[in-house]
Amino acid sequence: MGASSSSKQPVFDENEDVNFDHFEILRAIGKGSFGKVCIVQKNDTKKMYAMKYMNKQKCVERNEVRNVFKELQIMQGLEHPFLVNLWYSFQDEEDMFMVVDLLLGGDLRYHLQQNVHFEEDTVKLFICELAMALDYLQSQYIIHRDMKPDNILLDEHGHVHITDFNIAAMLPKEMRITTVAGTKPYMAPEMFSSKKETGYSFAVDWWSLGVTAYELLRGRRPYHIRSSTSSKEIVHMFETAIVTYPSAWSQEMVSLLKKLLEPNPDQRFSRLSDIQNFPYLNDMNWDAVFEKRLVPGFVPNKGRLNCDPTFELEEMILESKPLHKKKKRLAKKEKEMRKCDSSQMGLLQEHLESVQKEFIIFNREKVKRDLNKRQADLALEQTKSPQEEDSQNNNL
Repeated sequence: MGASSSSKQPVFDENEDVNFDHFEILRAIGKGSFGKVCIVQKNDTKKMYAMKYMNKQKCVERNEVRNVFKELQIMQGLEHPFLVNLWYSFQDEEDMFMVVDLLLGGDLRYHLQQNVHFEEDTVKLFICELAMALDYLQSQYIIHRDMKPDNILLDEHGHVHITDFNIAAMLPKEMRITTVAGTKPYMAPEMFSSKKETGYSFAVDWWSLGVTAYELLRGRRPYHIRSSTSSKEIVHMFETAIVTYPSAWSQEMVSLLKKLLEPNPDQRFSRLSDIQNFPYLNDMNWDAVFEKRLVPGFVPNKGRLNCDPTFELEEMILESKPLHKKKKRLAKKEKEMRKCDSSQMGLLQEHLESVQKEFIIFNREKVKRDLNKRQADLALEQTKSPQEEDSQNNNL
């Protein structure tokens, strides 16, 4: 890929909306059912990001537009050192784009598949960093609902970051959720409960944290649950199965995991204060954790991209510059649409226009600039001396 997204460098205006021409595409690093991810560089600042682009038509056909919009809405309101933060969102006729923090350390699932053995101290720091992220999400009334190794990315130094807010939910104070969503092996017992009307709350994410920590230490999960396992079997498993903890693990780590893997959500650790006050972690320097000053025990390999290399290969075989062929593709699409059944195409066109209209454009750089300007103006107001104000009044 590596070619510039535009042959001549555009002139940047601070106030104009960021668009596709502001980035240079460097390489593909992943793909989902209707979206792909590439590494990009912003032309003016030279900063590198991950750009996720989702085909509008596929989103409409699979009824996924609402989820994309909800994810955008949630991510625009969040910023934290242990999250994958959204920087820009924009669109063109064909795709919706999300530009987020670039994390080159790979996800934890990839490292588990590479048979990486995570030491206890490494997992202990992961738990602290993820607990800080979950506590922040809770303060913003967000339940992630899909905490698992696949959705935890490492930066180049080995710190963890939560990604993928596709099925996250906003939960107003004191309310509970009854809709079931998530990945079965990481879902908390209360999500399978027959008393669905009682619902569940933030504690489900902390259960998933416990399952993830156990899996990182042992290479397998505490319960043998697959995505094909029925809810009835899962409920029976939670009632009868006994979780085993290897004797090589410290008693303190086992006690912590038991607190996270507590079937009763009311007794489960589900706040940062629970973790901070636990004897195993009360000597932790939490300011140093937040500022990423503690060195993780596992540092990803810097000499290579920590992801499946077939993404790049497939992209190069199928179309060497997928995002650069847009104009030709759009013209061809228009021609095809004219040939198609008009009533069906009319409905699709209506949906696509609705996506175009409702899509929320976002620019975190601009938000930060505006905030800094407001703060500077406010500080200036407050530093005006009384004499200055008097003289202004006299002039009046």
